[in-house]
Amino acid sequence: MRINSDGWVEGIRFIPSPNCDERPAGGAVDLLVIHYISLPPGEFGGPGVVELFTNRLDPAAHPFYASIAGLKASAHFLIRRDGELIQFVPCGKRAWHAGASSWKGRARCNDFSIGIEVEGSGEAPFTDRQYDRLAALTRALKARYPIRDIVGHADVAPGRKDDPGPHFDWARLRAMLEINRHAASKTGTAKTPRRQPRAKHKLR
Repeated sequence: MRINSDGWVEGIRFIPSPNCDERPAGGAVDLLVIHYISLPPGEFGGPGVVELFTNRLDPAAHPFYASIAGLKASAHFLIRRDGELIQFVPCGKRAWHAGASSWKGRARCNDFSIGIEVEGSGEAPFTDRQYDRLAALTRALKARYPIRDIVGHADVAPGRKDDPGPHFDWARLRAMLEINRHAASKTGTAKTPRRQPRAKHKLR
């Protein structure tokens, strides 16, 4: 997987979202924020998420949709249950995914983060294909940007958000990223290892 100079992942489906804007000048993109999403809640594979991120969600299509009518939201990426990866916003631009948020004393996490939505409800495990795709995407993002931390939406908006939820396997993602790093080390392409994170699930 490769990210081009315009911030698009090559070879995947692009659905441009109007819900984005420019990042503040001079700032680094150094945070990944992982979310879960399903629309309608608990239902997978439908058009609801794409419609939300492209401002085409019909409030009459489902009773829940009336509660989010007019919401302007997006993420850089969506990973479907079958592992399909869709990009909505180029990584160089600011997607509207974190809302009121802060990390390590910095507010407005949208300014310096990349948002990844993993299709799920918080009530069921994520799929093997989703973990595989998330790990591959994370490696590509770390190769392109100075990513320092990988956190959940709940970490940057505690008390307001709980995603990616109790079924997200942080240890599994960490192990997948470590395996790749050790493999790269054997071929002489690994970067200097970072210290292990102190938080219970925060990844570096």
